[in-house]
Amino acid sequence: MPLKGAVTGKTHTLGQERRGLLSGGVPLTAQPWGEGGGPTEPAASFSLGPYGKPSLSALPSPVVMSGGNVTLQCASSQGFNRFLLTKEGEDESSRTLDGQQTPDGQTQALFPVGPVTPGHRWTFRCYGFYRHTPRVWSAPSDPLELLVSGWLRDSPSLSVQLGPSVAPGENVTLLCQSGERTDTFLLSKEGAAHRPLRLRSQSQDGRYQAEFSLSPVTSAHGGTYRCYGSLSTDPYLLSQPSEPLALVVSGEAQSVHYTVQNLTRMGLAASVLLLLGVLLCQAWKDHRGARDAAWS
Repeated sequence: MPLKGAVTGKTHTLGQERRGLLSGGVPLTAQPWGEGGGPTEPAASFSLGPYGKPSLSALPSPVVMSGGNVTLQCASSQGFNRFLLTKEGEDESSRTLDGQQTPDGQTQALFPVGPVTPGHRWTFRCYGFYRHTPRVWSAPSDPLELLVSGWLRDSPSLSVQLGPSVAPGENVTLLCQSGERTDTFLLSKEGAAHRPLRLRSQSQDGRYQAEFSLSPVTSAHGGTYRCYGSLSTDPYLLSQPSEPLALVVSGEAQSVHYTVQNLTRMGLAASVLLLLGVLLCQAWKDHRGARDAAWS
């Protein structure tokens, strides 16, 4: 008898997913993709339990060079010991992995995916569940789509209006430009697992451009940025990346400099105190030795 979720009270089947009754549900087939173990056939039926959705992110970035690999991280604070990753689209499939404890008290599963090719879209969701109730799943994560770079030959340019070094609180604009037709520009920060920023392009003097505003600037904005272009016909296929642009938040570097100075001063003070302690101890021993000699 199929299990029923405590929240939905409904049992879902693969047939329902085929008819589109469950958004982002279980895939219908199990075609191989990526590494780290083969995909698995999903349960014939399942239900959504009273669990919140896990998070799904791409490491190191959802922007992947054509033919490259990426790791998808499904994580939750609800203690799931199993996670299911589903790939949506024409080649629907799924894979299940055991959850691993993280230092911050969450559990996660790391799914290797690749090589990523431009032949079809790479859209994923993940679920968490417990090993003793394998047919009762959490709500699905938000969808995550991988973006394949290097498909379009053009490489846009990326510049910053105020210079690459800025102070906290300033308003900074990153300008992405291309001489080729571009419908959308994307701004990606190196090492960031979140989705790139997207802006519709504007045509000006025969060039296409988009202005990404980072205001007000904080230390979190420091890092290396690249921008990409895409066409509306295939928004997941990106151009070659721009040259990297390193944005330095001056207050961040100054803070680090002051921290090093303070640590140096504390180290010197500790050394002086230690030396004084040794000298006092030696003086006390010498005084005691002289007193004992006088009494003997």
